[in-house]
Amino acid sequence: MFKRHVEPRSQRGALSADEAEELFSTVDHSGHSDEERARRQRAHRREKGVSVDVDPLSGDDPSGSDVSKVITRTAVTFVLVFLVAVVAGQVIFGVVRRLNTAHLAETASVRTVADALRGGVEWGDGFTQYPAEFTVQEADENTGRIEVSVIDSNSSSALECFSSSQVQATALAVNALLNPNIDTVVYHVSVHVGPDGKMQQSSLFGFLSPTGDVTSFMTFVWRKTQSATGVNFSCTITGIDETVQTELRDQVTTSFTPVQSVSEN
Repeated sequence: MFKRHVEPRSQRGALSADEAEELFSTVDHSGHSDEERARRQRAHRREKGVSVDVDPLSGDDPSGSDVSKVITRTAVTFVLVFLVAVVAGQVIFGVVRRLNTAHLAETASVRTVADALRGGVEWGDGFTQYPAEFTVQEADENTGRIEVSVIDSNSSSALECFSSSQVQATALAVNALLNPNIDTVVYHVSVHVGPDGKMQQSSLFGFLSPTGDVTSFMTFVWRKTQSATGVNFSCTITGIDETVQTELRDQVTTSFTPVQSVSEN
């Protein structure tokens, strides 16, 4: 008795491998094997702006986007924007500082002096920055006098405070004395002192100010005088007590053992 071979239902009408390859070679992303019909449909979609041509069998991303390229482009854009912002900030900050210096030499007022202390002044090859806590007591071209007070919260010792304050006072005074109507600049320096008698510094990147008592440290007095040979600048340092003098002397004095030379007879 012969049995008839019946192919499974799922294999009826199935394409062979060659037939499938031939069929898909003529099908584009629109799903049509009719090239003319596919062309019209692509044109219609482009007119409506609802589709783009993407070949799903190509090496490109079939979704129409390339994630790696987008990430790279975004990262490069961020870096470029960041660099431009940093450079622009430095240029603007430098211009502001130069304007402060120029204004201080041309016009002496409470506002211009406060701007100079707040933004710094040009000095040497760079800029000199001042303590955040300051007071402009006088700035008047009629009296020819500028007087300011600052509270140093960055120095940890008398020598460090003396060194930085000297530079700050000199930069402010020389720039201000370039103004023909100013002949005296007084720069008072105070510090925070703790119960142990030591200077206190600000902490947490300057966000936390010291809580010790504010004590006068020293005063720089710069004067400008006219003479037959030209303009003379002089500086006098006052207000240093014996304790500060002793500390400064101990820190700047270098102890050494003399070297004796012994000659042989």
